[in-house]
Amino acid sequence: MNPPPITLQERRQRLARLEAAMEAQGLAAVLIDATTSLRYFTGLVWRRSERMIAALVRPGKPLTYICPAFELDKVGGSIGVPGEFLTWEEHESPYALVADAVPTGILAVDEQAPVFAWLGLAEVFGVDRLRGADRLITPLRARKSEAEIALMTRAKALTLEAQRRAHGSLRAGMRGSEVAAFIDRQHRALGADGGNTFCIVSFGADTSLPHGGEGDPELREGDVVLIDTGCALDGYNADITRTYVFGEPTPEVRRIWDLEHAAQAAAFAAARLGEPCEAVDAAVRAFLKASGLGPDYQVPGTPHRTGHGIGLDIHEAPNLVRGDQTLLDVGMCFSNEPMIVVPGQFGIRLEDHFHMTEAGANWFTLPQPSLDEPFRGVAPLAA
Repeated sequence: MNPPPITLQERRQRLARLEAAMEAQGLAAVLIDATTSLRYFTGLVWRRSERMIAALVRPGKPLTYICPAFELDKVGGSIGVPGEFLTWEEHESPYALVADAVPTGILAVDEQAPVFAWLGLAEVFGVDRLRGADRLITPLRARKSEAEIALMTRAKALTLEAQRRAHGSLRAGMRGSEVAAFIDRQHRALGADGGNTFCIVSFGADTSLPHGGEGDPELREGDVVLIDTGCALDGYNADITRTYVFGEPTPEVRRIWDLEHAAQAAAFAAARLGEPCEAVDAAVRAFLKASGLGPDYQVPGTPHRTGHGIGLDIHEAPNLVRGDQTLLDVGMCFSNEPMIVVPGQFGIRLEDHFHMTEAGANWFTLPQPSLDEPFRGVAPLAA
């Protein structure tokens, strides 16, 4: 059974924490555009377009939604947190509407807002009165609540089951698109928000490209198979990669798979409370260099960061990468995927996610146990 969605009470607590942070920094208002942050704070899910749909947060004042007048009924019926509405007609400027609501002080703007929105606001506010809201929003979103952890735990369990079923469905001659469609059906049957949020299915040499090739080749005996896919529950994401061989692995594939497995374990061991995010990536690169791979981003080796944050966005801050000095804290959630690429031949990526607890890092899904039995110990999951 799927966990319950995020409650109105939790969203109000999020807004209260945001307002407290705003007051501490002397900000007059925060404008949250139609991004996942809008869903995070208000429950409103809206596809971004050329028309501004946003929430305006001002300490001590009611939550205020900005929307076109002709969308008022739809937006009003979709919000999760009640509030007031400021509407604008098609010939009017939503930016002027925001400026009227924030006559003095600094406005912090959702950094995922489109450039045209920032430019429009700059015209009426002046750039000196605008700030990015990332330093306010990211720390709040990075530390997940128990409810968020529960939703992601279930979402990842659904994706692992879809992966397990896909492994059992493989047949010579299948195309990657067929496998992706199969996984989509499994995600839907298992009760995810919809089908795949994304799905990369690579065979053979295409697995050496971290995000797959452009073609749709057929599966052949002896191919390395890399499947990276995910689903969502109440907007919270899963993202799991499994790599194995359709047939008998070569000694070199087996050697690299073992190194990838060990690199993933090294990353997990380095994820300790109070350590900077970059320390996890550094542990992986030190291990791979000692194993004769790399160094740094050179291949054969791992050409990208060790992991990314995850939540309402599949990729969100902070990241397990050099230069990210965010200290690991309770509630933070990350992918662990130090892919090893052998250029033009194959790639091995094992991706699972962990979250930080008072006792340290804790897996959402256990790593793939072996190359030959990729789903050993994974019990079948029902919807």
